[in-house]
Amino acid sequence: MTELTLETAFAAYEAARGRLPSADKPGACIRRHSLEDIADDFDVFLLDAFGVLNIGEEPIPGVPERVAWLQSQGKKVFVVTNAAGKPNASLEVKYAKLGYDIAPEHIISSRKTILRALEDAQQHHWGAMLSRAAGFDDVEHLKLTRLEDETAVYGDVDAFLLLGAAEWTETRQALLEEALLHRPRPVWVANPDIVAPREDGFSSEPGRYAHRLADRTGISPVFYGKPFANIYDIAFEKLGPAIDRNRIVMVGDSLHTDVLGAQAAGISSALISGFGFFGGQAVEAPISQSGIKPDFILERP
Repeated sequence: MTELTLETAFAAYEAARGRLPSADKPGACIRRHSLEDIADDFDVFLLDAFGVLNIGEEPIPGVPERVAWLQSQGKKVFVVTNAAGKPNASLEVKYAKLGYDIAPEHIISSRKTILRALEDAQQHHWGAMLSRAAGFDDVEHLKLTRLEDETAVYGDVDAFLLLGAAEWTETRQALLEEALLHRPRPVWVANPDIVAPREDGFSSEPGRYAHRLADRTGISPVFYGKPFANIYDIAFEKLGPAIDRNRIVMVGDSLHTDVLGAQAAGISSALISGFGFFGGQAVEAPISQSGIKPDFILERP
């Protein structure tokens, strides 16, 4: 499998553009230093997690204080994240440990998004990409078998659920692709991310494997999370109809998930350039190449 670098990760997102929403309204790419500089422009801040709140298991320095300041100014702060590998309750604990005071109902994950959709699909026997360490909390009500190295399981299940790739292997990917070639079935993906920024580089996420299997088998995965509308729909539902969407901004480190998703949802976007996906590298060429132009480019959250 191709080594994950900024260049290869960006190329993978670009190769998958046909399965992503379109970027119909390019932003002005206005440069500002931090969230404080755009605070007067917005009432609601939807914050990505990886690359905005934290890198791996550590908070980005100064961001817990920045978020607390936004809240003190009366701003509504939500976390909108493509985290799907662990139960939702673990996110509440994680962000609290990192120093963030985010109400549980303001944490909107792609796992929460797909679980809502699964309420109408419980009759399926799902084969799940799910790490053993994550356990089955909040999915125990589903008929679900964890996908490991037993070939028969891949043939027996009715559909596939891609939740977390921490323990996924090339052997398992090959078994999944062969099973789908033999008998096509639905594939639901709870994390559209291809990569996530960690302390020591990029990790492979479920979206990477979903696009690979789609390329090989012709299956069209169903994605839940950014940049797709389903996760934003939950945020808008919680905010209520009275909120002016012109006063909402999505803040993230990725053009293809955070910025593209915001544009498709009809809200403003701010790209973090100094942390996360780009990690301080120049963003002008990727913006030009992709045509995904945020409203703001911030050096840091």
